[in-house]
Amino acid sequence: TMGNWLVNHWFSAAVLAAWLGINIFLFTYYFLFFDRDERYFYTRAILGSALAWARASAKCLNFNSMLILLPVCRNLLSFLRGTCSCCRRTLRKQLDHNLTFHKLVAYALALLTAVHTIAHLFNLERYNQSQQATDGSLPAVLSKMHLQGSKWLNPIHSNQTTVEYVAFTTIPGLTGVIITLALILMVTSSTEFIRRNYFELFWYTHHLFLIYFAGLVIHGIAGLVRGQTEQSIAEVHPYHCAEYLTQQGQNCTHNCCKDPEFGSIPAESWKWVLAPIILYVFERILRVWRAQQKVVITKVVMHPARVLELQMQKKGFCMEVGQYIFVNCPAISPLEWHPFTLTSAPEEDFFSIHIRAAGDWTERLIDTFQLETPRIEVDGPFGTASEDVFQYEVAMLVGAGIGVTPFASILKSIWYKFQQADQTLKTKKIYFYWLCRDTGAFAWFNDLLASLEQKMAESGKADFLTYRLFLTGWNTSIANNVALHFDTAVDTVTGLRHKTIFGRPMWNTEFAAVAAAHPRSVVGVFLCGPEALAKSLQKSCHQHSSLDPRKVKFYFNKENF
Repeated sequence: TMGNWLVNHWFSAAVLAAWLGINIFLFTYYFLFFDRDERYFYTRAILGSALAWARASAKCLNFNSMLILLPVCRNLLSFLRGTCSCCRRTLRKQLDHNLTFHKLVAYALALLTAVHTIAHLFNLERYNQSQQATDGSLPAVLSKMHLQGSKWLNPIHSNQTTVEYVAFTTIPGLTGVIITLALILMVTSSTEFIRRNYFELFWYTHHLFLIYFAGLVIHGIAGLVRGQTEQSIAEVHPYHCAEYLTQQGQNCTHNCCKDPEFGSIPAESWKWVLAPIILYVFERILRVWRAQQKVVITKVVMHPARVLELQMQKKGFCMEVGQYIFVNCPAISPLEWHPFTLTSAPEEDFFSIHIRAAGDWTERLIDTFQLETPRIEVDGPFGTASEDVFQYEVAMLVGAGIGVTPFASILKSIWYKFQQADQTLKTKKIYFYWLCRDTGAFAWFNDLLASLEQKMAESGKADFLTYRLFLTGWNTSIANNVALHFDTAVDTVTGLRHKTIFGRPMWNTEFAAVAAAHPRSVVGVFLCGPEALAKSLQKSCHQHSSLDPRKVKFYFNKENF
């Protein structure tokens, strides 16, 4: 299974290894540099190894801050996906892990921030102790040097200063506190639970990234941590002269009479983050420009179970199967953009989305559409894994609840391709699984499946699509109804020819059946649904894929939002 995973995810593994490797290299290199370099000999005399911990973590923080914006440049990813359309599907598929990588970098930032902050708390405490010491030790002597002027080493110049005072009144202290708070809020408000149930909270808190980057750029400007200047090292080298500092008499005759002089380390965070910030600014300008283009709403359909269908047209809008758009309704909130999977097919002359009532914004949108037709802004479309579905001979599509939306687009598109007798369709067989809690959510999808069923039967391709509807939450009245009509030709829940199955699928059985039916095929497994389901499907993909390259292979794809 490990071999299979590497075959499927070699690019992800390579990116991960490179990212980890660069982090480890930067940390180790700069840790050793600040722990050994002669320029920081005197700084280390006061701070000890906490200096190296603070500086090494700072370098890694800069590196990861440079990376954090890149995975969320959606237009950049779409462009890359377009340019590598001739590449192998494994490579294109890896671009869908953009949000996973974004989260990984964010967790690294959180960890490094903790290391950096703790190291600096030690540093401040040591600066303070050295400033207050009167024992004539090296740290004490160094702390009293150049208090007037700009050649000082210890940033704490008076005995009355506290650690808290430095943390809240100096530029590094204050910006450090602010960006740490911003980071904590961003990380905690982006958990799965908050994103799914309180999207607005996640959306607004995430815009604290502006404060994070502003603070990061300013953070190192004051240069509180210092080292000996090049000129001073040439005149009074610490390896020869340090011992004389604690025993300087009035009449100095040796070469080390002159006090060492210190200068700040130049701020460099801006060098790391400038390029990604410029790229991200272009990304946002492009989004605003695209959003300004007029959207015409051609049809509004209110389905049962509070599902709203919007059919729209926009000049120059060109979609592929299973892509998604971001939608904004200025009447509800001028700033909020929400992602929705397209439920139309590229062959149709409109594009559509289905919006389920889940959270404040969607509730308000559905209420608004019941009264009037407000103005809508659209950004996209953006590419995700399910455009690859026609590349596989056999496809297993798994949708949970509203997660069926990308497959609405795929099934429609296949239907059109059949109507037009499209020769480019590689797909020979589709297995479709829909897991749903209540029957109400099936309603809007019924028409599509019914017409598809009829179409396939008419063209003699009835066996092309095998679908199974699993009702995972059901009550006794449904069960009694099913028992009464067990021998009817169509299903009592959906009115379709294929029966609804009550309970959850046994994935091992399903995969084994597909593997037996297609012993030499490459099978694409597509999921839009929860993480737990993704894990069990991924496991089944690995278990049922043959190591023999000539036999059946299962490739797993998941929708990422």
